[in-house]
Amino acid sequence: MGIALFLGFFVLLLLGVPIAVAIAVPSFLVIWGADLGTAVIAPNFFAGIAKFPLLAIPLFILAGFILERCGISLRIIRFANIMVGKRRGGLAIVAIGVCVFFGGVSGSGPADSAAIGAILIPAMFAQGYSKGYSAALIASAGSTAIIVPPSIALIIYGAITNTSVPALFAAGAVPGFLAGMSLLIPAVWIARKKGYGSEQEGDDDISLGESFKEAFWGLLAPVIILGGLYGGVFTPTEAAVVAVFYSLFLGVVIYHTLNFKKIYQILVDASEASAVVMLIVAFAGLFSWAGSTVGILDSLAGAVMGISDNEWVVLLVINLLIFVGGMLIDAISIFYIFLPIFIPIMALYGWDPVWFGVMMTLNLAIGQFTPPVAVNLYVTTQLADIRLEETFKAVWPMVIAMLIALVVVAMFPAISLFIPKFFGLM
Repeated sequence: MGIALFLGFFVLLLLGVPIAVAIAVPSFLVIWGADLGTAVIAPNFFAGIAKFPLLAIPLFILAGFILERCGISLRIIRFANIMVGKRRGGLAIVAIGVCVFFGGVSGSGPADSAAIGAILIPAMFAQGYSKGYSAALIASAGSTAIIVPPSIALIIYGAITNTSVPALFAAGAVPGFLAGMSLLIPAVWIARKKGYGSEQEGDDDISLGESFKEAFWGLLAPVIILGGLYGGVFTPTEAAVVAVFYSLFLGVVIYHTLNFKKIYQILVDASEASAVVMLIVAFAGLFSWAGSTVGILDSLAGAVMGISDNEWVVLLVINLLIFVGGMLIDAISIFYIFLPIFIPIMALYGWDPVWFGVMMTLNLAIGQFTPPVAVNLYVTTQLADIRLEETFKAVWPMVIAMLIALVVVAMFPAISLFIPKFFGLM
């Protein structure tokens, strides 16, 4: 029955069935076929989402939608453009920097890619950047949102493994910045090699001081959210509430860009996005319970540990599994499907769960813009009005750059752990 669980999932996935359905159907069938009692489905479904830390997810999604609609991204992009100055490839640098920064508020790769891409992709076209390159760049830079705190993916990981979410947020800061910086090398190199953009890029209509004044309240958002978290002022869920109200304050009081009609539409859109995420969380939790109960997860964990006695070989195999999985399905599903397999392996080798969570999330971030599925690329290609295939040539240097960053984070756990240790979070 355990084999049927995974086989059914992958068959449905290959048939193009929505991910929530692909997870739910084999779970139901295995529970029924193994005579586990269909009465357990409802309480397990509820238990999968009835966790206090998960309450932060719809709230951070709502905060991301509000910030996207209130005009903060445009102001931050303008400020970053003036900071970078007039140079070839300047907009590429701006795109990466702003995506990393905005990820510190949205916590979602697709949301980051959509918010920044909607503004920067047309601007990059106007400066001579190719559509494929622009879409690939924004998609890859937007993926850093699930590593840079506050990260929805790290909230999920913390809930599954009972790991401190503030510690995970603190641990993701440096690897997230490192991932963003790793993209600068191929991005600027390709832009200069292809002659994308011009040395006249920049904005002369406003001074640096004026642009900073316009962007100030937006720049303050991650400072308030993360400062309160690391300072012990509020929990991650409370931080999400603060993010929502601060975003509303910006849109209504400071920028005057939101009215009741826009706020209502934001609530509708955020509710739909949250429902999709929480549905996957609930069904994925049921999938994990079914796999654990029939014993397939323990068997798979034993198979991975049996590959080699060398923990570095095992770590390499785990990262390969995560990388391949991340190319096909979303991060939330990966956590629920693979973590029950990896947790006993982590315990065997004494791996720090905070470091492992950040490493795993960085790997999954790469999957967000690696074909064939690449959810971020799907978003940016829609904005650029091109086919996914047109981005393949430009996206692979970005994939390789972030894989190098992943290797560094995997080999040197201190890169992830020194900030949470400094703040006494672990």
